[in-house]
Amino acid sequence: MLKRLFGTIFVTGIIMLALMGSYLYLFSRAPFGNARQEVHVVRGTSLENIVNTLAERKVIASAPLFRLYLIFQGVANQVRAGDYDFPAQITPKEVVHQLLRGDFKTYRFTIPEGWALGQIALLLERRGLVEAEPFLALCRDPVFIETLGIGASSLEGFLFPSTYETYHPEGPKPMINLMLQEFKKHYTPEMAAKAKELGLNQLKVVTLASIIEKETGKPEERPLIASVFHNRLIRQMPLQSDPTVIYGIKDFDGNLTRRHLETYTPYNTYAIPGLPPGPIASPGKAALLAVLYPAETEYLYFVSRNDGSHVFSKTLGEHQRNVQKYQLGRK
Repeated sequence: MLKRLFGTIFVTGIIMLALMGSYLYLFSRAPFGNARQEVHVVRGTSLENIVNTLAERKVIASAPLFRLYLIFQGVANQVRAGDYDFPAQITPKEVVHQLLRGDFKTYRFTIPEGWALGQIALLLERRGLVEAEPFLALCRDPVFIETLGIGASSLEGFLFPSTYETYHPEGPKPMINLMLQEFKKHYTPEMAAKAKELGLNQLKVVTLASIIEKETGKPEERPLIASVFHNRLIRQMPLQSDPTVIYGIKDFDGNLTRRHLETYTPYNTYAIPGLPPGPIASPGKAALLAVLYPAETEYLYFVSRNDGSHVFSKTLGEHQRNVQKYQLGRK
């Protein structure tokens, strides 16, 4: 009986010493490591692997003591998966707090107005947030898109151009949802009501806005460009937009030729009447508003001045003179 009691006291003493050692290590030890370290904790990773990785990256000095502390505190299963950015000279106590709070590294990126899905996917891949191919596949997956209720066959045009700050996503879905929520925030019920007045649905608004976005980079020209396209649609004239033709060309080399203009694709608005089947890029809010509130003009044509701006005209003859002056004459 006495022997068993002494054994229990001995084991208890060992545990208490271990606990005291853990506390001493965590609360009294000087900061460790001389460089900032980024550590990605994948969901489902064992505590042992997490702690060993922290030790290998010199975020902590002792994997066994660190693991022992987490176990005795009852928080071993509370370490949150994600990307961590541990500063240099961090103390073990601070490491624990980061792991339990989910104090993750954030990623900041900007999607410019007028970017297409392929450009967005490559940017996100370069930032280490998603793999481009699975991201694009999901953006074009009809089953997934149907669950989103946006009335389109692709997410082209619906990933809103903006600056984002986010944690590392677990796959492409969270990233898609982040940008789609931003679109829904900017495409307001008032805008949807105005679209209905004009006889347009959401897909048509975004499609026309994407063309306007690609046609000009000058904010003041967007309502004028919109008026040209509205006037053409009313008169059942082809839109004859070069950016739509380019979007329909696989592996476009940057040189738009007459052969391209005469080759049929669903996006060749020289060959098809009305709007193409969907957006060709992600329009910003200004382009969306230009579709809904175009300038009141009789313009049917515009041509580039080669300085980023355009000259507008009402008649074909006037347009041909402008083409001669600003395009053919220049060549």
